[in-house]
Amino acid sequence: MTEVVTAAAGADTVIAQDPKDRVIVFDTTMRDGEQSPGASMSLDEKLELAKILEDMRVDVIEAGFPIASNGDFESVRRISEIVTESTICGLARAGQADIDRCAEAIRPAKRGRIHTFISTSPVHMKWKLQMEPDAVLDMVTRSVSHARNLCGDVEWSAEDATRTERDFLRRCVEAAIRAGASTINIPDTVGYTYPSEYEAIFRDLIENVPGADGVIFSTHCHNDLGLAVANSLAGLQGGARQVEVAMNGMGERAGNAALEEVVMALKVRGDRLRHHTGIQTQHITRASRYVSAITGFPVQFNKAIVGKNAFAHESGIHQDGMLKNAETYEIMKPEDVGQGATNLVMGKHAGRAGFREKLKTLGYELGQNALNEAFQRFKDLADKKKHVFDDDIVALVDDALASGTDRIQVKSLRVIAGTEGPQSADLVLTVDGEDHSATATGDGPVDAVFNAIRMAVPHGADLRLFQVHAVTEGTDAQAQVSVRLEEEGRIATGQAADTDTLTASAKAYVNALNNLMARKDKRPLGALASQF
Repeated sequence: MTEVVTAAAGADTVIAQDPKDRVIVFDTTMRDGEQSPGASMSLDEKLELAKILEDMRVDVIEAGFPIASNGDFESVRRISEIVTESTICGLARAGQADIDRCAEAIRPAKRGRIHTFISTSPVHMKWKLQMEPDAVLDMVTRSVSHARNLCGDVEWSAEDATRTERDFLRRCVEAAIRAGASTINIPDTVGYTYPSEYEAIFRDLIENVPGADGVIFSTHCHNDLGLAVANSLAGLQGGARQVEVAMNGMGERAGNAALEEVVMALKVRGDRLRHHTGIQTQHITRASRYVSAITGFPVQFNKAIVGKNAFAHESGIHQDGMLKNAETYEIMKPEDVGQGATNLVMGKHAGRAGFREKLKTLGYELGQNALNEAFQRFKDLADKKKHVFDDDIVALVDDALASGTDRIQVKSLRVIAGTEGPQSADLVLTVDGEDHSATATGDGPVDAVFNAIRMAVPHGADLRLFQVHAVTEGTDAQAQVSVRLEEEGRIATGQAADTDTLTASAKAYVNALNNLMARKDKRPLGALASQF
């Protein structure tokens, strides 16, 4: 049976899709993506991201590495409890303890998977494992067999597969299949391969390994040479039917293949790439922005699919073409990926109904109370700015959602700055309904603001990142500030937006402080000094 779907957005071509070309989308944002230095996510953030990925119809969600920490174990277990449509996967090394811990974490899942791996390349076996090839081969059989006894869905990965001797790789894959693995992952762990080579590896394994026709082969590509997406597509051409990706290309070092780029390449180029996914692409931008917000990793303006400029046209020639027919310069519709169709659409005369509709086009479904608060913030912003853009609305809504349940909030701020120092800040924070005031000086106004926060709410967290960028253009643009704090190995990120950069800075620091506290014991804030 074939499915009949429309090809690229804006095109009228109808393409028949064969079920055997259906690609399983495996998202590893919460596992490999979180391994990006500084990208740690809280339990609540992971739970919300899991819901977004499920809404997007991601097939497999790799929720974490359960043995890595109690926090990772708990996040995998909790996600397994709330997600019902996607398969929940946990990562495990080849040791029995890893596999047992993973099986325990995914036990509540309606559909669970154990993903176990071991290195197979000469350099990894010699220096990392310090094991001989025969011992590694034996470990493949024992680890997969043990996992299969605990879970009906087992994926096995050959770490550093693209630098593995081909004959040994075939033997390892055969052993994993015989032991019960139903998915075989051939990762380009260090981003070393190139498309034609990667495609050939899959063709070789599928044609020459006994039992290969009864399992799913998977790609997992890193972006060290900027080839992760190209290699992933080449792997699909070579016979893989699962692709491992992460939102915004998050991941170790230069990151993983970006989910949004792989999915939209398959959708837009369905005329040549005869593969398709079940992803609901209208959720892509919302997922991208959420991942950026909770990790503090900004999306570059010219990032494919989800970047601020992905559907922006400034050149007069381009604008002229767009006015005549959008297909002259856009190969997909912005609304197909959840991007607003236009930039300038809202002003101070807009009503609540129009604002609600605009939020829907941007991917937000707010309850009445949240809508009322967001609408009031929008009105306040519209009074300050001549033009309110989609990015302004996204920033203020994300800011409202982030701060809505914070136990510490900025009540008032007054800063004295200029060429003659020291700069000073007068600050009032509301802590669990009680006002705390502080006045501090600093080496610049931002330093003064942060010193005042430390005086009002004493703590021992260190500032690891302070980043500012303008949400839109012009001197009345909102400043979006990201702050990252670290205390005893725990990392938390906060974000805030405001037309006043110093106010945004204070709110972002306080938001990060709230997020850091949420990862600690829920003790009264009156004892905050001893809590940090």
